[in-house]
Amino acid sequence: MTSARDEILGRVRAALREVEGSVEPVVAPPGAAAPADTSLVDHFAERVADYRATVVHCPPDGLAAAVAAALAEGSRVVVPAGLPEAVLAGIAYPVVDDGLSAAELDAVDAVVTCCRVGIAETGTIVLDHEPDQGRRAISLVPDRHVCVVYADQVVADVPDAFELLDPVRPLTWISGPSATSDIELDRVEGVHGPRHLHVIVVDVSS
Repeated sequence: MTSARDEILGRVRAALREVEGSVEPVVAPPGAAAPADTSLVDHFAERVADYRATVVHCPPDGLAAAVAAALAEGSRVVVPAGLPEAVLAGIAYPVVDDGLSAAELDAVDAVVTCCRVGIAETGTIVLDHEPDQGRRAISLVPDRHVCVVYADQVVADVPDAFELLDPVRPLTWISGPSATSDIELDRVEGVHGPRHLHVIVVDVSS
């Protein structure tokens, strides 16, 4: 029996075939090469940077230093209760979220989280708000969001991401810093979320 989820993904794939022609598109599996000679992870990083986000790469043993470098000296940083110790080690003044109010969150300088998946084709990061990511509010109120993405979490496209996501969980899809434009197309950042997105890509093969 076909589920609603399978039906939706089927429609997405059919629409892609109509756009790209009758040939079935070749979808790179996680870890495979992206368009041209760019690796999937590098392709993801390029797409994220296109959104005016900051992207840095680091090996696992350099994660704490990369997190520290992403934060201004003396920053008060809200963190989810399940943030891994390797990430937490780079934060001098962590404030563990225990249900902080919007006013309390607005008083901190940044938030540091992990994510569930990164999408190379769109440069999108998806949070499903597991303990290492915390509740949605902490990733929306602080002015700076530092997000840790492990290289093996990067997939090629949106259908691949759906395969890894639980549809009953709350999902936050992030494509660059928060931004909007008025009727005259003047860009304003930080209206609906953080003005600054800093993505740390951890090369798990290092």
